[in-house]
Amino acid sequence: MFVSVRDSVVMHAGYEKLIDGLRDIDVWAVELNIDRQLRVASLTEPGKLVSIVADEEVEAYKEELERNGVRVSALLLSNNFGVEDIEAELNWIVEAIRRAHKLGCIAVRIDSAMSGEREMPFEERVKRFCYCLKRVIGETEDTNIPLGIENHGYQGNTPEFLQAVIEGVGSERLGLTLDTGNFYWYGHPLSTVYEIERMFAPLTKHTHLKNIRYPEEMREIQREVGWRYGEFVCPLPDGDINHAIIVRYLRDANYDGDLCIEDESLGKFDLQERKAVLKRDADYVKSLLSK
Repeated sequence: MFVSVRDSVVMHAGYEKLIDGLRDIDVWAVELNIDRQLRVASLTEPGKLVSIVADEEVEAYKEELERNGVRVSALLLSNNFGVEDIEAELNWIVEAIRRAHKLGCIAVRIDSAMSGEREMPFEERVKRFCYCLKRVIGETEDTNIPLGIENHGYQGNTPEFLQAVIEGVGSERLGLTLDTGNFYWYGHPLSTVYEIERMFAPLTKHTHLKNIRYPEEMREIQREVGWRYGEFVCPLPDGDINHAIIVRYLRDANYDGDLCIEDESLGKFDLQERKAVLKRDADYVKSLLSK
């Protein structure tokens, strides 16, 4: 396993350039958001999005990464399987997976949230997800890139939905982007969060690490979805979730991918404090791997 960090988290910490943040926290793998124009964040130019549509553009980006000693651990897709023009959505996902392959990524993050999910029956949601993912996997067989559905939003944090989709697709390439904080955000009691994450550890392709510190009396009860999240989200070392336990589950399952920092508490701190918070996060995750 190795440490990575989301590009947006680095920039939220107040760094002018992505490479500046990676150097400062001494983390050399990054998860990049890729938009629908197949653009990713520049490593060295402030605020610039770089096209990686053409092969020569991909090669130029790879050369920049190599010059700076950085690897792209994963591409993050904010896909939506609930859109009307599903063909355009699937074509974009296929092309993004092909770019992930060229960049040497370990995984592509697939979003489990979709428009209209709360109005749609469970079976219909599962059927739609299975159809979309079977299409995507079938059209990218030559890449062998793993896809990790993130437990994100309403339906993505119900284990039954994730299990039904993974079983329905039936591909070894499909598993989870295991977000360590989202099951807790959803309202599951802390002990249940550990049970769920232990169950899904063998299916994990990629991770997002975040944490929440709830009042003690709220930790082991079922809470409403997102209960006071903005108030209680916190840096990775300070929350209720013991990530050493999660790392043990992943090790036991022979997971050898990244532990990706996604600290959503940075906005609670003054700009001058955020870099120190992110450095602390990085040191904490590194300590988990050294144990």
